[in-house]
Amino acid sequence: MAPPEPVRPFVFHTEQRLVILTGRKASNLEELLFHLSEVSGSCIFYHTHYLYLTHHFEKPRFYNEFANWVSRALQEERLAERLAAIDLLDMTSIRELREAIIATIRKHLDGDAKARRQSPPGDELHFCEARSFIMPNGLVAADVPEFFRVIEQVTNACLHFHFFEARLRLGRPTNDFSQWLSDLGETRLARRIDKLDPYARTLEELKHEIAGLGRRYRVK
Repeated sequence: MAPPEPVRPFVFHTEQRLVILTGRKASNLEELLFHLSEVSGSCIFYHTHYLYLTHHFEKPRFYNEFANWVSRALQEERLAERLAAIDLLDMTSIRELREAIIATIRKHLDGDAKARRQSPPGDELHFCEARSFIMPNGLVAADVPEFFRVIEQVTNACLHFHFFEARLRLGRPTNDFSQWLSDLGETRLARRIDKLDPYARTLEELKHEIAGLGRRYRVK
């Protein structure tokens, strides 16, 4: 039997984004619900994830832009909190995330018969989507010690791609770092990184925690 192929070095990537207006907008919950069923998966991902990339050191009240708009423009606080409470880490695909958002809004509409608010003029939700251009950033790790030396140099855009985009938008079973470590046989370390909730941390905090795991790895 042929020996297993060696695991390839980890090539770190980054991304550039081109944000595009879709021409769709919502001024109330019914319009929001309609457009959520029609927009692309890229649009759903953008409005639920772009604040994780743009807010490096501070945490907004809601990272979910749909929750932000429902709270700010429609003053539907209960629904906003329910949308924000959707466990993104539990989602395995954009389709599943879309269905969870739609189901949350439908449940709210079915359970509350009061008159629906319209957003103030000029405060409608404009649906956007981002076209991502993925490219190597020049950083490569041939083994685990080198991986943890390099991780402290990566940008937030790199972390965002390998943790958020790779798992949810590209439909991979885990983040890219854990997958590569698992392929190397470092399953325990892979699980520890996989358990880090990127939705409960800023990207800077996430990077520091991964680097901390690496320091403990080097002294074990």
